[in-house]
Amino acid sequence: MTEVRWVLVPSSCSSRCVLINTAGFLQTKSEQTGEESSAQVSNRVQVVSGFGNVANEEVDEINLTVMRGSGSDDINLSAATIEWIGPEQAKTLTYGANLSDGEEPGSGEFGVGQIKDGDNSSPVLNTQNDRFTIMMDADKISEPLGEGESVKLKLTTQYGAVTLYRANIPQSLSQESAVTV
Repeated sequence: MTEVRWVLVPSSCSSRCVLINTAGFLQTKSEQTGEESSAQVSNRVQVVSGFGNVANEEVDEINLTVMRGSGSDDINLSAATIEWIGPEQAKTLTYGANLSDGEEPGSGEFGVGQIKDGDNSSPVLNTQNDRFTIMMDADKISEPLGEGESVKLKLTTQYGAVTLYRANIPQSLSQESAVTV
């Protein structure tokens, strides 16, 4: 952190005093901006896999298995947002349900469930070993996804770090109960 120093000078040189103070302020601001930019790059979620639940030959639910990105600080998924950009509409989703407690996400929400969480920190990814499910109910967000459709997902953490994921629905959903997306 930059140390700001004030220099006492005669009142006749007030413009130089302002210059010294402004330079210190700009240096401090520059360091803060650099730290924020680093957090936006490094504190991201990594998607391990994705699958969709199939009902009536449509995907009615998208599930992503996520972990903390390499070098990331703790990521609180309850403070994250997900932009759902689908074939019917775009919507920003917020945290709304702890799946481990049997809750269901509502309209415009996503849920988080534990897969591997040794210290019960859900919905906070606080170790590299944590694995959580992020569940999005297509019925409550827009409409179920049909064969060959896709939805773009943009997950933004509390740090502003972004993870992009495209869920592509297979060309055929016949006789399937779940599919990789």
